[in-house]
Amino acid sequence: MARQSLSTYINIKKLHRPIFTTHELASLSGRSLSSTVHTLNVLEREGFIFKIYRGVWAESGDERLSPNAVIPYLFPRHRAYVSFVSALHLYGIIGQIPQMVTLASTVHTRIIRTKIGVFSVHRIAPSFFNGFGWYRGTGSFLIAGMEKALVDSLYLSARSKKRQFGYFPELHFPRSFSFKKAREWAKKIPDAKIRSYVQKRLAALINA
Repeated sequence: MARQSLSTYINIKKLHRPIFTTHELASLSGRSLSSTVHTLNVLEREGFIFKIYRGVWAESGDERLSPNAVIPYLFPRHRAYVSFVSALHLYGIIGQIPQMVTLASTVHTRIIRTKIGVFSVHRIAPSFFNGFGWYRGTGSFLIAGMEKALVDSLYLSARSKKRQFGYFPELHFPRSFSFKKAREWAKKIPDAKIRSYVQKRLAALINA
């Protein structure tokens, strides 16, 4: 391994995490972005790392690497949290594994394709962008609380012509799930029409 590549790889190891950005490595090395990108490309060709997404890299073979761990790096200027069917699956409320990681954010709705996963980003109103925290307190990615994830799903369904995320496979609510808390979240939806729809869907789920 060339001296510059070795120096960069040592800096990667100093971060103590599987994912890093071009900007981070440039800052650690004191070199320009173009020089850093060149060195990272060399390390990728040698099999030490690989590029996940624009400006985002990962060490090859690191067991800590997962699609969810990439989320904080996809939006350098905005936050996003796991919600909708992905969050419901992680909580064990739905058993079917989603084909994409579903995220809530205040950015425009879009699909992001990376080397380790596909992310479906859905915009929600800034005033309703809350009710989330670090997954299991690990600090690796943000996730909606289980009640907020359900309400987010119904919220998105009300705004979608296809009623996306509005109809679920069989639901298994744990004892810790609070429909009272879900109703409180529904009350906070700013749009009256959407709020009414979500409240009706929640009532139907409670009475099912």
